[in-house]
Amino acid sequence: MRLPTILGATILASLSLFTSPVAATALTYKLAPNERQCFYSTADKKGSKVAFYFAVQSGGSFDVDYKVTGPNDKIILDGSKERQGDFVFTANEPGEYSFCFSNDMSTFAEKMVDFEIAVENEARAELPSKQGTSPEHLSSLEESLFKLSGQLSTISRNQKYFRTRENRNFSTVRSTESRIFNFSVIESLMMVTMSCLQVFIVRFFFQGARKGYV
Repeated sequence: MRLPTILGATILASLSLFTSPVAATALTYKLAPNERQCFYSTADKKGSKVAFYFAVQSGGSFDVDYKVTGPNDKIILDGSKERQGDFVFTANEPGEYSFCFSNDMSTFAEKMVDFEIAVENEARAELPSKQGTSPEHLSSLEESLFKLSGQLSTISRNQKYFRTRENRNFSTVRSTESRIFNFSVIESLMMVTMSCLQVFIVRFFFQGARKGYV
């Protein structure tokens, strides 16, 4: 009964060795029309890996302009009218990196942007070796751990994708409901106006006929 528990503890301890220090920020921001907003993250060491993910959840055509700038105002990434993006780049210089979103193309539509910024120092740790443990066994365990880490990353990406699809579909349904309601109100007003106009025309004809008869 204690063997699975010991094995699970060993795997968790091994995973902790492969976990490198990560500074991550996940936010959801409502970008107003004609607004430009920047967010900042600092890479303390040269060669750090910076992961940048964003997705427009609702608003307009689900697109936004973005720009990533390095410490010396060097443009690292940029794009216009993009719905989402998932990037990983190396911080060649330590310092502050800016991640900017722009909604200049929209006059009335607000954009709900979900984004995540993560700075990671990829210092690869080695598994502790015990006496009597073969290198082949350590290599296979290390490979299994990296496969498990890759599968977790895939699951996380799939969750982000499905969340984005759900939010966009909900935004489309809500926009469609609003348009249907507005069209129904306009149609009702047009029907009332046409009815009043018909009554006025009929009364005008009858009054004219009576005057001609007299």
